[in-house]
Amino acid sequence: MKKVVLSLLAVVAALGLQAQTKYSHYYKDLPCAVEQVQEIVIPDYTVTLTDFGAVGDGKTDCSEAFAQALKHLKKQGGGHLIVPNGRWLTGPIKLISNFDLHLEDQATIVFSPNRELYVQPSDSLRDGSKKCYALIHGSKLENVAITGRGTLDGQGIYWRPVKQKKVDEEIWDEVNAMGGVLRADGDSKNWKIWYPYNLKKEYNVPNIASDPIIQEKMRPHLVNITDSKNVLLENVHLLNSPKFHFVPTRVQNLIVDGVNIRCPHWAQNGDAMDPGNVQVALIVNCNISCGDDGICMKGGVAEKGVEAGPQRDFLITNDTVYAAHGGFVIGSEFSGGMQRLVVKDCYFDGTDIGCRFKSAPGRGGWCEDIYCQNIIMKNMQQSAILISSGYADKGAGVSATDKDKKDAFFPDWSNITFRNITCVGSKQAVDIQGLKGKPVHHILFDNVMIIGNKNGVKLEYAEDINFVNCQINPKPMPVTEYKKIKNVLYNGKDPDAAD
Repeated sequence: MKKVVLSLLAVVAALGLQAQTKYSHYYKDLPCAVEQVQEIVIPDYTVTLTDFGAVGDGKTDCSEAFAQALKHLKKQGGGHLIVPNGRWLTGPIKLISNFDLHLEDQATIVFSPNRELYVQPSDSLRDGSKKCYALIHGSKLENVAITGRGTLDGQGIYWRPVKQKKVDEEIWDEVNAMGGVLRADGDSKNWKIWYPYNLKKEYNVPNIASDPIIQEKMRPHLVNITDSKNVLLENVHLLNSPKFHFVPTRVQNLIVDGVNIRCPHWAQNGDAMDPGNVQVALIVNCNISCGDDGICMKGGVAEKGVEAGPQRDFLITNDTVYAAHGGFVIGSEFSGGMQRLVVKDCYFDGTDIGCRFKSAPGRGGWCEDIYCQNIIMKNMQQSAILISSGYADKGAGVSATDKDKKDAFFPDWSNITFRNITCVGSKQAVDIQGLKGKPVHHILFDNVMIIGNKNGVKLEYAEDINFVNCQINPKPMPVTEYKKIKNVLYNGKDPDAAD
């Protein structure tokens, strides 16, 4: 009898039949079984930031108030810290377990532009740089949340370089009026790159490195949580990070629900969210417009990526991405592997590439059960779908920085399904670029319609690429088809309706 019970439990686990939560309805009718996230529980104890002397005028430094509030909550075993409406200036915030940072609707945490506050007290690295703390950071935590409809403002303009070729004349004049230094753009000798180095004294932003290139390497993320369990981001607005906005790494049970992320389209390395080697995650109802990749899957480089384990059991649904280098992205590093990732019912409008899979020898990995389905794309600036094994990772104003081993960890792009995809407008419909001897293989395009593209399907070193019931046509969409999907393409706002 005992053996029978154990067998039944094994079957239940294999089918993904799990305890019902408020998120369970998202997991219906998936193309493969995906392990469900579990709700995060925070102790029922609440304090307010003003209880610890904080002043929300945007000028008073509230760093000590945040530190004392967190110290108090840690003694109590955790709880909720309410950040009231106002502007709360602070340095870096170190998270604790069993903790919810809750921002009221009109609350903004403004992170100080004083870069010295973020430099970690460690020896310099080989290139002369030091590591900087993320503006909000934590490691080895359990049950941590950032909630509410308030805003985290990273004031990234004091950290990020600006490429002249990416901005209009007005923005270029504005950043140069701050001081800074100019260097040649390595990609084009006719353009410059502005670095926020030696800014005018009125900004009170000291340098933290001996030259602008080294300082550029020290830019921190906005929110970085590592080696933790049960992490929730809900409804908050992430704004203008110095680098990536949200970077959960080696996290188990991650929920990102209703989060809005914004930075200028020209923001260097302005990724929205980059989970890396995360197991079991839900990214739902998010709205993104950023300067680099939108929702980007990472899996570590080479042996370290393998040690961290695969990025697995992801459901990404009901998300919208506007400006971004890619709407849904894998790479460039994914040596730990990608397993059971489902992207469905998403909308990409004006991104460079809709589904962007990029990697290179030395940082590649494997794929299993990757599904992109029920996705509407519009006005792709480059490709609707790109799979590339020859991506080069480059910093601003420098040559390729990818120095990983090139004789191992080749990208194995395979076992990927694109189903029920509609794209209106792109330069390239499908672009697949494998490597000689390491082709992209076993990719299924099922019921994919790409209309108004300048170029069709490009395949290099690819095999077992199957197109079933697909339509790829440079001509404009037929009126009958347009009417069917117009409401979805324009997010419910009919462009032909009378004002």
